[in-house]
Amino acid sequence: MRYLKWFFIIVFWVFVAAFFHYTLPQKDIVRIVDTFEQRIDPGENRWFWAQADVGTDGTLVNRDVLFIQAVRTNGRVIVYRNEDTGWSWPPYFKFDTKNLQTEAADLKSTKANPQYAIIKHYGWRNEFYSIFPNAISVTPVDGPDASKGIPFLNIFILTLFFMVVYFIWVRWRRFRQARIDPRLEELQDNWEAAGDAMADRRSRFSRWLDSWKSK
Repeated sequence: MRYLKWFFIIVFWVFVAAFFHYTLPQKDIVRIVDTFEQRIDPGENRWFWAQADVGTDGTLVNRDVLFIQAVRTNGRVIVYRNEDTGWSWPPYFKFDTKNLQTEAADLKSTKANPQYAIIKHYGWRNEFYSIFPNAISVTPVDGPDASKGIPFLNIFILTLFFMVVYFIWVRWRRFRQARIDPRLEELQDNWEAAGDAMADRRSRFSRWLDSWKSK
């Protein structure tokens, strides 16, 4: 039972970590090499696509999605999608997809004459399921060693989350000590008392049988 409890605790925190890692903003220093538009038919990975652009028909099964191709400072390629989030989750309230695509196209450069930029995004890149992180903003920087800044928003959200978790844990611990533990102890005492009474009855019955055997 104890191992099962720890299993569920570990699974819960793995899901929490994955949720925050996917949702919270991250920053990459990249060199943008191209921007393009492609017709997408979301399938099994539809949960990892945002909605259609705000103001357009969101009931279409397929739609055109903007993409940004880039190369990281370590030479690895990365492709971002560029979709509105609107008023849905995650709450980035992004409505400027076309403007962002124009800014990214304006920062395209070659390997011989690189122009680096910081792309803020959320989400993951998975080639097998065709999952792309969603770009939130593009900011030009002087070079590949530019500072990404301190992630104040991530620190604030994580701090607030753990404060709420700690508050709930404290309240639950007090409730358990005041209400649940005494009831469990009472039940345990009743079980033990019932067991002792049953053992006493068996003992008296055994003595009664022995009395008949001696006769």
